[in-house]
Amino acid sequence: MPELPEVEVVRRGLERWVAGRPVSGVEVLHPRAIRRHAAGAADFAARLTGRTFESARRRGKYLWLPLKGGGTDPNAASDTDEALVAHLGMSGQLLVADPGSPDERHLRVRFSFADGGPELRFVDQRTFGHLLVAPLTEGVAGRVPEPIVHIAPDPLEPAFDPDAFAARLRARRTGIKRALLDQSLISGVGNIYADEALWRARLHWARPTETLTRPKIDELVTAVREVMHAALAEGGTSFDHLYVNVNGESGYFSRWLAVYGRRDEPCPRCGTPIRRDPFMNRSSFSCPRCQPRPRRARI
Repeated sequence: MPELPEVEVVRRGLERWVAGRPVSGVEVLHPRAIRRHAAGAADFAARLTGRTFESARRRGKYLWLPLKGGGTDPNAASDTDEALVAHLGMSGQLLVADPGSPDERHLRVRFSFADGGPELRFVDQRTFGHLLVAPLTEGVAGRVPEPIVHIAPDPLEPAFDPDAFAARLRARRTGIKRALLDQSLISGVGNIYADEALWRARLHWARPTETLTRPKIDELVTAVREVMHAALAEGGTSFDHLYVNVNGESGYFSRWLAVYGRRDEPCPRCGTPIRRDPFMNRSSFSCPRCQPRPRRARI
């Protein structure tokens, strides 16, 4: 699943290619792509047609484009009271493409624009991603789509509060990796970047959160931010064709991963073979020497 760096790369692409353009048509080719839009495909299209996408926003793994203008639906909200919300799921892609170019095999939704320029296409092989039009409401920091008001600020947002995060983290009484994956505590961190940040901070994934000192929590937050900035510089992490940016290009941070997916390979820091452990129907990768398992672990 795309994590914060990959979603931020897509957001930047939307900002460049889509923001400020009025929508002239919406074609829903697979109903599952808008399953969270309860009113259905006709309402989804009517709420978007004739409206203009404003500056692309992101929180954690969610993207949204506020909507300007009344559109063709007389029941649509007023300017900037609604947004197109996107979650990419496991394989969702938001691509820009010339109107005359062939449809992608797993094309689910097509947006055309009044200027006749490149279309925006939502492509999703596994159909776990989704789009919807949702009202904007006051959140932790500014207006956010109503369905994601419970999502915590991510570590790259100005709204992220290290003091509040540290207090809530220590109160969770769970394993540190499980806490990092809790989007109501800190958003945007998934399996890959949790493993990479924990390696940088020399923390085992099962370390109980209540045992962490404030300096160690600060070190972990710094590690999370560092690995995400490094991934952004490489366009994100692509292991296959399922994650690409809006132009269909892969990211290359997989070349720089220290532990994730590197079972039995030498730790870049000490040379010890990387260990793989089962974790929540997934995997955790760590260095047994740099990240020793605590005597009291929380899995």
